[in-house]
Amino acid sequence: MPELPEVEGVVRALAPVAKGRTIQEVTVSDTVIHSKQLGKEAIIKGITTEDFRTEMVGMTIMEVTRRSKYIYFHLQKEGNACLLVSHLGMTGAWFNVNTIDDIPELKFRKHIHVLFKMEDGGLLVYSDIRRFGEVRLLGCEADHPPLLKMAPEPFEADACRHFLEMAALAKYARKPIKEVIMDGHVISGCGNIYATEALFNMSIHPGRTAGQISEKGKKELFHAIVAVLQESIDAGGSSISDYRNINGEAGTMQERLRMYGRKVCAVCGATTESMKIAGRTSVYCPTCQK
Repeated sequence: MPELPEVEGVVRALAPVAKGRTIQEVTVSDTVIHSKQLGKEAIIKGITTEDFRTEMVGMTIMEVTRRSKYIYFHLQKEGNACLLVSHLGMTGAWFNVNTIDDIPELKFRKHIHVLFKMEDGGLLVYSDIRRFGEVRLLGCEADHPPLLKMAPEPFEADACRHFLEMAALAKYARKPIKEVIMDGHVISGCGNIYATEALFNMSIHPGRTAGQISEKGKKELFHAIVAVLQESIDAGGSSISDYRNINGEAGTMQERLRMYGRKVCAVCGATTESMKIAGRTSVYCPTCQK
């Protein structure tokens, strides 16, 4: 699943090519339409496909930003501001192309679910192979309360204080530290990949509870998380599985990962082990991480 660095890469590439353009026509896949007819919420959330198409036509994209793992399209239509929130799920990807054939990989061309034809003739396309992603049209962020509960951005001044205060709460202190740092209410945007890397870099076993780590240790861990997130942003993210930046561009952070997906420890050469934490496979070195 794309984490903060991957989403940041999409936003940085998408913002300059989307800003100022107006949507002329909207196409939604038959798969999404059929799902909605069955009472399911595939891709397009909280609104019918018919209303989504009607509302989106005429929208001008004023800005594209990121919040945690979400992409925010700031829209305006007839003087009214709106917000289109996109989460990439496991395999979501945005493409800015002139024609569908310009999308480089067949698997993405086969799974287009939302297509915006712009007034300039170009296309802004959302493809999602496994359909775990979403787009949600809102009047403002407060219209979807879970968005307001996200932790501060990890690069903000108060993010470390927030992390320490949340980790000290009883409900988090008893949980494995890996689970705690993957919780978006505690730290924004840190998922399995970068939690694995930060814990390895700090020699902390993922199964240790947050309460077993000193405040100094948690503070150092927080800064290690920020460092690995920034390193990944600089490398264009980790192109693991089906993650792509816009137009199919891949990142290089996967080449720098020292523990995630590794069978041998990069430091001591020991065979790595794994355990399930919060439903995710956590890889660690039994020698280096205590």
